[in-house]
Amino acid sequence: MPKSMTYARAGVDIDRKADSIAALVKNLSFRRKGLGKPMDLEGHFTGLIDFGDVALTLCTDGVGTKLMVADELQKWDTIGIDCVAMNVNDTACVGAEPIAFVDYIAIDRPDSRITSQVGKGLEAGAKMSNMTIIGGEVAVLPEIVKGFDLAGTCLGMVEKKRIVTGRNIRPGDAVIALGATGVHSNGLTLARRIVEANGLEMKSRVKGLRRSIGMELLEPTAIYVKRVLALMEECEVKGMANITGGGLRNLLRLKKGVGFEVSEPIGPNPVFGVLQELGDVTDREMYQTFNMGMGFALVVPDHQASDAVENLGKGAKIVGSAVKGGKVTVPSLSIEYVKY
Repeated sequence: MPKSMTYARAGVDIDRKADSIAALVKNLSFRRKGLGKPMDLEGHFTGLIDFGDVALTLCTDGVGTKLMVADELQKWDTIGIDCVAMNVNDTACVGAEPIAFVDYIAIDRPDSRITSQVGKGLEAGAKMSNMTIIGGEVAVLPEIVKGFDLAGTCLGMVEKKRIVTGRNIRPGDAVIALGATGVHSNGLTLARRIVEANGLEMKSRVKGLRRSIGMELLEPTAIYVKRVLALMEECEVKGMANITGGGLRNLLRLKKGVGFEVSEPIGPNPVFGVLQELGDVTDREMYQTFNMGMGFALVVPDHQASDAVENLGKGAKIVGSAVKGGKVTVPSLSIEYVKY
């Protein structure tokens, strides 16, 4: 096993991914006029569409190689929750409420056992989000797909005056973290490589975990929508970030020129400590690949931070503050990130 395993060595280079996205986006210049025109919000977690007094939001995401963990365990009844969560948490980042969802399954051969279990998870995620799944597509693609892939698209809605953009964030504002349930749906390629490199299987028991390593990795992604929307009724929320691929780097998407000092990180779930030890992964790599226990972040005025934590309830914690400059730092771990 190579020392200091990284996401790039596992096959996912997040910087090259960013370059690929930029190469795609530079060719997308057409903009609709009038009703339905885009509302520019560069680099955010969901797109905004002008629809009169309200804005519609639209975003799409999938479950990634977490599906391979589900395949090895022959357990697919929770990955639908992940698919919904990855989309609705992005939707909530601008203060929007998810209202409708469509799913897409690409599979090498029809398998009602798999699709039935996937449907159970999708239904559970929809209930958690108070959202309707209005349709979807199952594509049978034996010449393209080996196994299956799962993705979804979420439609949301928010009154224009309630849109949260991050533009009002100022140095001194507090950063509040909401605890993660585990790995969620990012970094699974690295996690799987670590498991394999140690000669383990997903059913293996590892010291420090109460379940098999595979069941820990399969723990569904938390859905934060209801807590976030409730908090917006009680205090000023200036910015929100879904801590997914890129880890703490996601905070840099909120406002150019503003950085964040994470002075008191939330405690990582036990699975992260196990993965770090097994893979000899550096702190820097862990915090830019995984959520490290911080599944979602909110920026609020410092004077409202304590009340916000109380309102958000279990798993909420003040972890730092907005600062001058475009960096995210974790001083206690000597970590610094300068770009998303």
